[in-house]
Amino acid sequence: MRMDHDDVAWDRCDEVLEEFKAKASTPDVLRAVTEFMKSHRPNTKATDRARIAGMGAFNLCFRMEFEDGFASLLRFPCHGHVAFPEEKVRNEVAIPVPSVISYGMKEGESPGSLGPFILMEYIANASNLTTQLRAPGYQRSDRPFLDPNIEESKLEFFYGQIADILLELSKPSFERIGSMAIDTWATDSRPLTMNMNELVQLGNFPPTMLPQSSFATASSYYKSLAKTEILHLQTQQNDAIDSKEDCCSKYIARKLVCGLAEESRLLDISNDTGPFKLFCDDLRPSNILLDDNMQITAEWPQGMLDWKEKYQPRLETFLRVLKDREDSAVASGNLVEDQRLSGKMWQSWINGDFWVHYGLRKSWAFDVVWPMMDARFFGGDTSLEDRDKLLCPKRLDFLSAEDKGAMEPFAQEKLKQMKLRKLDTWDDI
Repeated sequence: MRMDHDDVAWDRCDEVLEEFKAKASTPDVLRAVTEFMKSHRPNTKATDRARIAGMGAFNLCFRMEFEDGFASLLRFPCHGHVAFPEEKVRNEVAIPVPSVISYGMKEGESPGSLGPFILMEYIANASNLTTQLRAPGYQRSDRPFLDPNIEESKLEFFYGQIADILLELSKPSFERIGSMAIDTWATDSRPLTMNMNELVQLGNFPPTMLPQSSFATASSYYKSLAKTEILHLQTQQNDAIDSKEDCCSKYIARKLVCGLAEESRLLDISNDTGPFKLFCDDLRPSNILLDDNMQITAEWPQGMLDWKEKYQPRLETFLRVLKDREDSAVASGNLVEDQRLSGKMWQSWINGDFWVHYGLRKSWAFDVVWPMMDARFFGGDTSLEDRDKLLCPKRLDFLSAEDKGAMEPFAQEKLKQMKLRKLDTWDDI
């Protein structure tokens, strides 16, 4: 069964967010933000004061327009939704697209004392990619999904632009897995991912148990990801399990993955030392802006088998378009053969590596995709629907004697936590 977010932690985050939103809309803060944004264009008059342009999943934005047609956007990580705001700002200004005007992490630098910020150029847009791809009848409160009747030519048009972006991002290479430092190409800081943020925000995960440095090898990074999965189950006190059997199944699956990680079986070891490529953890349709010419400026309710069946034809379309773009780029000298992505992406889908990577990157999806991971490593002709039932009777034998002995007390402790509905407080975020 899928592991849920900690509702007690979620409620606490929502309270913090509401306080932040209320503070951001006070006259004093609006006045401070207006003066701050004007100060960075002292020779051009603003057409009006700063106004709140909107709030996304992670950022609250103010917008200001100037008489010469220029517009700027001031972004603040949302308190309650962003666990590491200073680190988020530091990482995001490392590749300044669109152009970054100013940024700050210190309290004294922040207009209205709203926290770390980025002041950047505002990019005018007509819509985003989600509005062009989603199914009809979509409401703002709904999770968007691809229109099942979308024309193939329309899909190819947008996929082609995304393919160009991915190919461009794939060109730089790095020696370590991590986040880039400001003004350098060095990946010396830890890889701060959306999953790390959500673990702290919605799982009340201890921040000190997260990775604290970059990684020299892919295998060491995957060992860290696997360790984080079992620590997540251990430290999330509320809504992590719904029974002893459920707890044991989750425990066994995570211990199996830790063992596979120790044996370096979670990835192709020939790529262990890189080179490592740029990766955008939040590259999704809602974050891709479109101009008037449509140029780019959760759990599936029907189950994973249905999602897989519907996803593969779209993947094949995308990879076909991606290969066409690769062919053109190679022919023009803008890409070399070993920079192609389409073959590697298809191989990952066919051999099941896709599910391994996804399950380790998305902690709350781990149990959802576990049947595919189980098939990848343990084989057999058991149906995906029945693989969850195999965990306790069949997979327990793959655990070490120490892990087997620890399972019963672990389950009893989790059952106690279910009743307490307690939330630990971490002071080192």
